[in-house]
Amino acid sequence: MSDRVRIGVLGAAAIAPAALVKPALKSSAAEVVAVAARDPERARAFADKNLVPKVFDDYRALLDDPDVDAVYNPLPNGLHGKWTLKALAAGKHVLCEKPFAANSEEAERVAEAAEASGLVVMEAFHYRYHPLARRMVEVLPELGALRHVEARMCFPLPRFSNIRYDWDLAGGALMDAGCYAVNAVRMLGGEPEVRSARVRLRNRKVDRAVKADLVFPEGHVGFVHASLWSGAVLKLSARVIGEKGELRVANPFMPQFGHRMAVRLDGHTRNERFGWKPSYRYQLDAFTDAVLHGKPFPTTARDAVANMKVVDAIYRAAGLPVRVPTAQA
Repeated sequence: MSDRVRIGVLGAAAIAPAALVKPALKSSAAEVVAVAARDPERARAFADKNLVPKVFDDYRALLDDPDVDAVYNPLPNGLHGKWTLKALAAGKHVLCEKPFAANSEEAERVAEAAEASGLVVMEAFHYRYHPLARRMVEVLPELGALRHVEARMCFPLPRFSNIRYDWDLAGGALMDAGCYAVNAVRMLGGEPEVRSARVRLRNRKVDRAVKADLVFPEGHVGFVHASLWSGAVLKLSARVIGEKGELRVANPFMPQFGHRMAVRLDGHTRNERFGWKPSYRYQLDAFTDAVLHGKPFPTTARDAVANMKVVDAIYRAAGLPVRVPTAQA
């Protein structure tokens, strides 16, 4: 491999320019060299707009290209696991959008394949690579023994025709928004068990909002709130209460659009901010460092399995079925 990671995009997804293409233009270690989509016109339009040199009308053809070192997988949720496995079989590193798979069983299969391959597989929780997230973890010891950890990821998506509400594509509020909140409480509080969960439904199997109560082995409790459409129109936050103080963060998930971190100790509050550089650029730097230099990173395939186990447990506690991989190959 050269000193640059040549990346192909599976699907002309709307998130790809912000999540990958624009950050790659700022990177000396990454280059977007190909895109594949089943709609040739859409693939060509994406390539023309984003200056991507190669276009394929078949995902497999992109995976077979020897000039592609890694793939970015922003396909619908139910296809994440399948095409990550195919990419690994083709010898490609993978940056996979979250949620990592349709359920924890599929995530486990991907993690095992990743470990056997020796290739880099990163779940694209981009916020984890921003200095804000690192600082959140750093201040936890100041708070003393934890008592309560919570995270909320709520935003309005009233278009019920959107794929995020599609059971066949492993949709649901918990999958698309809740996976962030679950990841955040795990980052801050450890690995929880689910005590209870309540949902608002789009239909009998797909949630549009969810709330879950958690408990951690050390004795502290947690709470997750996720919504695509409910009374909570927009809530992006994290909060940790310890015996000595409290951490509050406004917008931990997209900090480049504005954020605030407040730490309250001994009756005094200090505020910290961390600039406007997009979290996606930090994530791409971490991905290329892992591929080119073997540097460790937090959102591994094994961490993704743990995240999906909590997601599955919340669905079960709410009386809903866990998602399943999309039948389409």
